[in-house]
Amino acid sequence: MANKYDTNPLDPDFPEKLRREAEAEVATSVLPQGIGATQRFAPETEEQTRRFAAADAAAYQQPFNGQFVPAVAPSVNVSTTDGSMHRKVEKLGLPENVLIAVPYIPWFLGLVAGILLLLLTPKSEQKVRFHAAQGVAAHIGILIVTTILGVLDNVTDIADIGSFIFTLVTSIMLVIFALKAWQGKPVHIESIEDLTNWFEDKIEPKLVKK
Repeated sequence: MANKYDTNPLDPDFPEKLRREAEAEVATSVLPQGIGATQRFAPETEEQTRRFAAADAAAYQQPFNGQFVPAVAPSVNVSTTDGSMHRKVEKLGLPENVLIAVPYIPWFLGLVAGILLLLLTPKSEQKVRFHAAQGVAAHIGILIVTTILGVLDNVTDIADIGSFIFTLVTSIMLVIFALKAWQGKPVHIESIEDLTNWFEDKIEPKLVKK
């Protein structure tokens, strides 16, 4: 009669493996009840999280302003941080914001003012000289277009209307440029940049006393 050791005749060590497994099962001991029970931690005696004081919490109860910072912050008056716009220009004794605005006055007043500033303003005053040269370049460009439209007016009546509209639009633009320059805002006319640089470089401050 076949026994359990004959189930795998191809493995000569199979009976010995079964015997060792049986002995290992008998040798395994069971832990007494309660040995592996989960232990409970003792109750905490100290508070782990610090509570905000009333003054600290009140600072964060303001409406959310985009940042987790107290809504009440010291204000800074930006208008008083930079007084360079109103400083006096060397050799001329006039406020800088006035001098950079007058070259944009329409009707040839700005053209004359810009040329005088280029002749009177030292090279060290680059901001004033730039706006003076740009104002002169703008007036020269307007004068050229107006002259062309005047010549065409002899041929067609449409040129007369175009000249009027062009003069009106450019006058309004010059007034806007003058206001922006007076307020210290940047004014840059890219279409006449080369002409501006040429005037600024070629017109020397000849009327300045050294």
